[in-house]
Amino acid sequence: MGASHMDRMSSTSSDCRMWVDDPAGFSTGKVGRLHHDYHRHPLFQLPELEALAKELSPLKQCRFVRPGITQSSAFAHDSVPPDGRSIEDVFRRIEEPGSWIALYDVEVIPRYKELLDHILGNVRDVIEREQGEMFQVTGFIFISAPPSVTPFHIDRENNFWLMLHGRKVLNVWDHTDRTVVPIDAVEDFIVAHSLRRVRLKDEYRARSHEFDVRAGDGVYFPSTSPHMTRSDPEWAAAGDRVAISIGVNFYTPVTRRAAQIHQINRLLRKCGLSPAGPGESAAVDAVKAPIGKLTGIARSSLARVLRPILHKGMGRYKAPPGSF
Repeated sequence: MGASHMDRMSSTSSDCRMWVDDPAGFSTGKVGRLHHDYHRHPLFQLPELEALAKELSPLKQCRFVRPGITQSSAFAHDSVPPDGRSIEDVFRRIEEPGSWIALYDVEVIPRYKELLDHILGNVRDVIEREQGEMFQVTGFIFISAPPSVTPFHIDRENNFWLMLHGRKVLNVWDHTDRTVVPIDAVEDFIVAHSLRRVRLKDEYRARSHEFDVRAGDGVYFPSTSPHMTRSDPEWAAAGDRVAISIGVNFYTPVTRRAAQIHQINRLLRKCGLSPAGPGESAAVDAVKAPIGKLTGIARSSLARVLRPILHKGMGRYKAPPGSF
């Protein structure tokens, strides 16, 4: 990529911005609507995204779903297309109904890392005022042709979710809604990477925040907020048959502290106790967090020793990202 092309990219970045609809009411602890104009950026157009996919594919960072998934399906991806097609074929046929590709951890490509940093630069002041310094910034881009879905799931990171092209409906639930995802299911996910007990039920739909989003729309939601998307065929039109969105994700001292508390709470729960969740008691959290940090370090160190010997259980343990 030539220097003049990169100069144009940087110039376009400087012209783009993201803003929250209600600055006075915005909080990093709750779901909030926002807007942006990054859909204009050259790096978010299909030809550039195809080039990105070709760079990520050898790293196993292009993901695909099997036909027939629903919002209630397990959130599982394959690193190769189920029909064996090449990246070139995936993008050549990307407007065919049901096409779907996700580009994971795009920050490993320097020009996209710069762009993610620029996006978060719009809100850095409010994030750092409420949660401290951001770290481990990642980007996940989803490209699909209706009908398509992203199944119901939760993530560890805080998320600025931006719609870049097309139209989707995004449903997000409050991260504190224990009817939708019980606290011990959150612990399983944070500590053991398991989404087994994070499952959608029809009666949960009415409890969500529902956003009908198009290019230029976006939503912020905190770590472990349940969410899912869908796009419908009747929304597709000539020249506008592909839906593209990006999640700009990051950790903070607040998410790290919560992971540490989940770490120790999961052990306490296995002992038959019912510990308070993160944020329920500042005094208790102050005791749990450093113990949870040491627990995570110990388990991670032990796993590294056992991994060559064992292939299950503790030998596969991975510490919660950003927990120490």
